[in-house]
Amino acid sequence: MSLATPDAKGPLRRERLRTARLYLCCDARPHGEDPEPLLRAALNGGVDIVQLREKSLPRREVEIAALTFRRLCDTYSALFVVNDDPDLARSCNADGVHVGQSDMPAAEARAVLGPDAIVGLSTHSEEQIAAAAGQPVDYVSVGPIWETPTKEGRPAVGLDLIRHAAAGARHPFFAIGGIDASNAPEVIDAGARRICVVRAIRDAEDPAAAAAELRGAFAPLGEAAPGA
Repeated sequence: MSLATPDAKGPLRRERLRTARLYLCCDARPHGEDPEPLLRAALNGGVDIVQLREKSLPRREVEIAALTFRRLCDTYSALFVVNDDPDLARSCNADGVHVGQSDMPAAEARAVLGPDAIVGLSTHSEEQIAAAAGQPVDYVSVGPIWETPTKEGRPAVGLDLIRHAAAGARHPFFAIGGIDASNAPEVIDAGARRICVVRAIRDAEDPAAAAAELRGAFAPLGEAAPGA
């Protein structure tokens, strides 16, 4: 499968990452439905990055969904990232890939996708944040702050790890895990300048409003681009 090459290459991708506030992870068929309405609403509400994260559907169905993700991210000038699978990211012309601690090593993902791609890495401890400093990644996620069914069995790390990342993480980081509009201000007060959510937007009655409310949590910081 071949898609049109996205405009966001190298420096433009990284500039979009630098200024991003809100990151959505979404399955290929949220609640068993066409992803387009949800993605369009989320992007309208202010989502900057969308990750296609699918663990159960056949590859062909994921590839078909990727067409929609890529098209809508292009329409809204958002970044499109694929979870865990650099080969899929390459085949669907995603802007990059996000890997976990037990997935393909970040250096191998970088080798597959090349220097222009965005590579993200999950971290869950001070040691993993420190180790990420020497890896060829563009950002890390830090969490889960609170226990979440999307990471079943993964213990919560709390806000102290966010404070630690804010004080010393080498890469831009996204706080993740159980974040919604009710607790986003706590996460931001702890030092996060970027957040990643799943259920807070995917399961909302009005995903556009939910995304806008999450972005609104950053209002006290002003409109300047977030720092690293």
